[in-house]
Amino acid sequence: MKNLFKYILILTLGILSSCSEDLIGESTKGIVRGTVVKKGTNTPLANVKVSTSPTTTTTFTGTDGSFVITDVPVGDYSVKAEFTGYVTNFQGINLKADGQTVTVVFEMADDASLNSPPTIPVLVSPADNAVEQPLSLNLSWTCTDPDSDSLKYDLILKNANNTIVQNISDIKVKNYNVTNLQYNNTYFWQVAVSDGVNPKVFSETRQFKTVVTPTNRFHYVKRDTNGNYYIVSSNETNVNFNLTASSQNSFRPRLNNDANKLAFLRNVGGNFQIFTSKRDGSDIMQVTNLPATGFSNSEIDFSWNKVGSQFIYANFDKLYRINSDGSGLTLLYTTPDGSLISECDWSYDSSKIALKTNNLSGYGVKIFIINTSGAIVQTVLSGVNGGAGGINFSADGKKLLYTRDVAGFESIQYRQLDSRIFIYDLENNTQQDISALSQKLNGTNDLDPRFAPNDADVILMNTSNDNISSKSVVKISLTASNGNYPRAVLFTNAEMPDWE
Repeated sequence: MKNLFKYILILTLGILSSCSEDLIGESTKGIVRGTVVKKGTNTPLANVKVSTSPTTTTTFTGTDGSFVITDVPVGDYSVKAEFTGYVTNFQGINLKADGQTVTVVFEMADDASLNSPPTIPVLVSPADNAVEQPLSLNLSWTCTDPDSDSLKYDLILKNANNTIVQNISDIKVKNYNVTNLQYNNTYFWQVAVSDGVNPKVFSETRQFKTVVTPTNRFHYVKRDTNGNYYIVSSNETNVNFNLTASSQNSFRPRLNNDANKLAFLRNVGGNFQIFTSKRDGSDIMQVTNLPATGFSNSEIDFSWNKVGSQFIYANFDKLYRINSDGSGLTLLYTTPDGSLISECDWSYDSSKIALKTNNLSGYGVKIFIINTSGAIVQTVLSGVNGGAGGINFSADGKKLLYTRDVAGFESIQYRQLDSRIFIYDLENNTQQDISALSQKLNGTNDLDPRFAPNDADVILMNTSNDNISSKSVVKISLTASNGNYPRAVLFTNAEMPDWE
């Protein structure tokens, strides 16, 4: 029976010792012991202060120069020996397993002219235990060297979910941008510095957690097989996820970065209401009860104010303002001739509003600017045949995007033959046909344009004028190349784009 008990005990200890490698910051512990002697004579030095970085326990050597530090969590450390009249000495160690003992010997020189090690790196950003960090993250730290030596850094990054360790070596600056981090993941990071003379000096260990939801800046709409719209959240490389379900027919996405919310239109009992949600599609809230409506469902638009506290939207011939929590519905403007307000856009400074009006057939279009009192201050387009729309202010409010069918075609199906995008300069009343400058294909329409956040590009939807072909979201760069504006497809089978 005693032999059997011993066998079980030995087997249990063997299993425990085979556990996977611990991460920085975990609770398994080891022992650091060693001796401090005078360099050249090996005379033991008593009362030498011995400590570790990251910090564990500080101790002092005995008369024989020996020391012991117990209960040291596994990980990478610098062990430091300090004694008045002697050059501070460092030794790098690695504790890998519970109960492991690491032995070091310090030879301390009393010549103050010898090279001193760098200071312990101080981790600056992100803060310890920071959350909602992006998947591309700049890690920064500070460090100095008493001898002004050229320093190189190692960055140790460990993934808490899968124990994968990245060791990035020979960094010559005090920051490093890590990329391809995983969503909703905790990472531990540590920095080691070397002056090429002394052993590496290790920083403390910090941790951070990445974002749960991608902070995508592109949103667009797709149709399912039943013809229902659903909203897609994406980055520019089309890494995306469906933000709404197709069963609920949601469209016209509008992101507001200040509010950190997305707004969109949704069919509720045959009427279209403004809704908001978080970036991941959660916490959906209906804002309006008076519906957004006008000439055509696919033409209806609305606009946030810059800070994300209010909306403007139209109900037939009336323009309303409403708080984003659904309160404070206020009438701002009524068309004097009964024409329908199909689209609106609010300048970033909230001083002016662009409106597009039309008759019941979608024609007789006017595009004009009103102030906050409802007075018309500028007319951009009037007295033309054919469809028009897609209004959007530039960030400074000095330019306005709009589309117009230059063919002037009108039909009961509201078909457009050659819709182009124009940038209208509100200061000098001139306009530029950027569809022509970007070599739009014949037989296609450019629709639903939006300025890029920095006004350097325009995003839009391009499709055949047959009204049944697939649609693509396209980007036009406003930086000319060989006399033309470059045009590139971002997303296929997509429409109603938004870029914030």
